[in-house]
This record gives sequence, structure tokens and C-alpha cells, in this order.
Amino acid sequence: MREDRSMRTWPALLSALTVALMVAAGVSSGAALPVATALDGGPGGGPGGGPDGGPGGGSSTAPPADTPVPAVGRAWPVGLRPSVIRGWEPPATTYGRGHRGVDLTAAPGTPVRAVAPGRISFAGRVAGRGVVSVELNGTGAPPLRTTYEPVRATAKKGAEVTAGEVIGVLEPTGSHCPASCLHWGLRRADTYLDPLSLLPPWLLGRGPSRLLPVIGVPESEVRTVP
Repeated sequence: MREDRSMRTWPALLSALTVALMVAAGVSSGAALPVATALDGGPGGGPGGGPDGGPGGGSSTAPPADTPVPAVGRAWPVGLRPSVIRGWEPPATTYGRGHRGVDLTAAPGTPVRAVAPGRISFAGRVAGRGVVSVELNGTGAPPLRTTYEPVRATAKKGAEVTAGEVIGVLEPTGSHCPASCLHWGLRRADTYLDPLSLLPPWLLGRGPSRLLPVIGVPESEVRTVP
């Protein structure tokens, strides 16, 4: 009887020892484990596959990562031309380290706007942080999704929004920046993309208006409007 019990116990012990050795080897070699947070847009970062994908996650099929992103953006998520605290840093591997989005400087309470027309696909909390995702209209199948956090949603899931429409306000806590910031992400199915690629050149380079000197026009032709 004791020999039979030992024969049944040894395979389980060997299996557990093998798993422990594999984990130890991965940690000692510096290999990244498949763990990510919602803020860096990592796989599994939200409900059912991440806030970028919304509940249920993204589609199992996705275009190649180098597929061009249409510049459908018509507004910055916060302010007129916010500073980029940290830019897009795509990971070398699926579970590698990186920054799957951009961080934009903004004060708590700042209105957060949809950058392009679409539909609210998720509005709720992930790991204690407020998250809003917008599925963008006319961006193919599967569609592009933008994600904003930490944001207290003012728009409800399923609502249609226009470019520049307020969808929430920046929360004072939950940011991973040294100072308050908005984390803005972009995803097509399971592929993470640079959200700044949504913005056309005229919006990316827009700064405060300023008067320019009149050059090459004879002084006699410069008229003063009464």
C-alpha cells in the first residue's frame, strides 16, 4: 500500500519541481514574464483582455504591426498642444518591456476628449483606475480603439461621440507619471500602435498663433483696414 502511494506521489513532485526550475531560469536570465498593466497597455491589462480591447478583448486576427494608421484625429485628448512626457516605446517582444502609448501632461480635473468620432466601447475601472475606450469609426475591421486613463468617465458605454467631445475628466490618482498626466493608447485587435500617428501634421505641429512679418510686398500696397 505504501509503495503504491509513493508511486502516485513521485510524478506530481517531479512536475512541480520542473515548473519551479523553469520559472527560476526565466527570472535569472532577465526574461520578462507575461505580466502587464493597464497603463502600459500590456496584454491582459484590462477586463477580458485589456481596456484597449474592451470587455471580451480584441479579435484573434489583426493586421501586421506596420499597417499604416489613418490620420483621423481632429483634436488632442487634453489641451491644445500638450507636452509629451513619455512617448511610444514598442516592446521588442510580445511580453517585453516598453511603453504601449504616450503620456501627456495635464492637471487633475482636465477635460479629456475623444480624438476622433467613434463609439464608447468601455467606460469603467481597471485595477482601481478609471479607463475609457473609444472604437473609432471608419478605421477598418477590426477597428482602431483609443484608450484614456486615469479618467473618470462622463460618457456611457455604447454612446456615439464626435471628435473633441468630452468623455471624462482626468483623475488625480492612478497615473504612473512623476506628475499628473494622461496615458493615451491605441490598439487594433491585439496589436498596439503609436497613438500620435492618429494626428495629422497640421495638428501635431500646431502651436500658439503669432503674427508674421510681411515680406516681399511693396509698402505702397500694404493697406490699413479702417
